[in-house]
Amino acid sequence: MKSEKITFDGHSGASLAARLDLPASPVRAAAILAHCFTCSKDIAAARRISGRLAALGIAVLRFDFSGLGHSGGEFANTSFSSNVADLKAAFSYMQSRGLPVQLLIVHSLGGAAVIKAAPDLVGLRAVVAIGAPADPAHVAHNFGGKLEEIRRNGSAEVTLAGRSFEIRKDFLDDIAGASLDAVLPRLGAALLVMHAPRDAVVGIDNAGRLFGLAKHPKSFVSLDDADHLLSREEDAEYAAEVIASWSRRYLSLPAEPMRADAPEGVVRVSEAEASGFRQDIVVAGRHQMIADEPVDMGGTDLGPSPYQLLAAGLGACTTMTIRLYARRKGIPLGHVACDVSHDRCHTEDCEDCDKGQAKVDVFRRVIRLEGALSDDQRASLLSIADKCPVHKTLHGQAIIRTELHEAGIPA
Repeated sequence: MKSEKITFDGHSGASLAARLDLPASPVRAAAILAHCFTCSKDIAAARRISGRLAALGIAVLRFDFSGLGHSGGEFANTSFSSNVADLKAAFSYMQSRGLPVQLLIVHSLGGAAVIKAAPDLVGLRAVVAIGAPADPAHVAHNFGGKLEEIRRNGSAEVTLAGRSFEIRKDFLDDIAGASLDAVLPRLGAALLVMHAPRDAVVGIDNAGRLFGLAKHPKSFVSLDDADHLLSREEDAEYAAEVIASWSRRYLSLPAEPMRADAPEGVVRVSEAEASGFRQDIVVAGRHQMIADEPVDMGGTDLGPSPYQLLAAGLGACTTMTIRLYARRKGIPLGHVACDVSHDRCHTEDCEDCDKGQAKVDVFRRVIRLEGALSDDQRASLLSIADKCPVHKTLHGQAIIRTELHEAGIPA
């Protein structure tokens, strides 16, 4: 993924700061990610979700609303309506870049703003609302004992997430009149509601109301014990995984062009973060997974290791080959399963033993065959396991050609 720092004009003409996260592969679709109330585009969860979508070929714009992060304008002059207008400005900017937006991922009050704007956004196919209030006025409970002062004096300093913000009476008046009840039934896009039951900022009852008012297609996913900001790495990763998987059902994603030298498509691997070992893997533009290392190896253990993925390939090829053989031979195989484990052990029968204590990789397969099978049939099925193509590749000589990609040339 490559990330461009960009700016565009917000609702007031002030410059809004943004990042456009672009895939290494050709862009297949575009999305906008709107952050939570008083947050910024750079919170960890926003970065991870954006990275996961970029790996799928989806360009993602994440921007700071007026007066927040690196964007211009005064926060005190903003309102819920101005957030809606900023969002529409972001949508127009993407259109001007030739990146029509199909997906909106929105957090907290940003979620309410998107729902308000969605019916006016042509081409929108899907909306993801994370920890979003069903009523924009819900955000006022964060102001605590300052509400009366705001109403009496016209404004007050409110501390949110350790920072001080000026909240004006105009803001309260705006959110009080910004009901979503009439908007949700005509959203015009698939809706995914994600919410944590223990969210202490926006209560879970908001998710129920959003889901109840929206029309199908709609989905709900519980974020279990995550906090409002998805600040734990595993919670951000889970949200990113669900969003990437769910959105593919509703977006128009052109197939990646097939290459003569890659009949099964390209497996693209890109690191999710430079500080660890987690990798985003996309297979032929259709299937996505992650790879990682165990915690004791410096990883986060949120995905299989490279050798575990290799073992998975061997196991899958083994069971597929056995099933194919059983079909062809009319063998009554009810079910086949294969456990694969990997280790490195010392060996004595190798050419390099004189160079020191040599080790070889050992993959152990335990095959389970079910059905009314004779001893001869079991032996035949076990024997055919060694004929699986991945087994032959591991035992044979594979040629790996490596080249450096040149900037500006399509991958």
